[in-house]
Amino acid sequence: MADLDTTAPASGTAPSGRSSLRERTRAAMRAEVSDVAFRLFAERGFDNTTVEQIAAAAGLSRTTFFRYFGTKEELVLGRVSEFGRQVADALAARPAEERPWDALRRAFDVIAEPQTGEPGPPMDMIRLLSDACALMTRHWEKTQGWQSMLAPEISRRLGGPDPAIDMRANALAAAAISCLDAATDAWTAGGGATSMPDLVDQAMGILRESDDVPG
Repeated sequence: MADLDTTAPASGTAPSGRSSLRERTRAAMRAEVSDVAFRLFAERGFDNTTVEQIAAAAGLSRTTFFRYFGTKEELVLGRVSEFGRQVADALAARPAEERPWDALRRAFDVIAEPQTGEPGPPMDMIRLLSDACALMTRHWEKTQGWQSMLAPEISRRLGGPDPAIDMRANALAAAAISCLDAATDAWTAGGGATSMPDLVDQAMGILRESDDVPG
């Protein structure tokens, strides 16, 4: 991989087309470095993989690595945010007549369903987060950020007020995320013996049975 320098010119304003190309180049480079890093994490473990090793494997200098990622942890947590956006997109795409709790459950398929065959990237992420204890607090903070992505669509389905003050939508989104967290914890503790979709069904089913969630 070439050691690209995508910094902006020292003066002047680049045309919008050039700026767009630079942004696409930066996004592509970040994705490529991320893929290299996750391969190394899988081989050596998160804690045993250094920034220098990631940069060398990606064909970058250490300095150039830090143009794309502020820290090694950002590689992982950035993907957590990406998964949140994927869940939010999946939720918005669910049938309009589907009840909110059911729509949330099906939106989580973008994370859960790869576990029906070979583990997919989201499940690799769960393993990584479980092995890298230092990331867990920040991972929790990131997943709580999913709530702000999911609540507006839930509020719309409930016919609620401003999503920012719709307690029902925020409570449902937070509860669903907690169910997903419980399912992933159980999946990790059990060594993946039970399929992730079944565990998410069980976790979300507990709340459906114990409380009258609008599912």
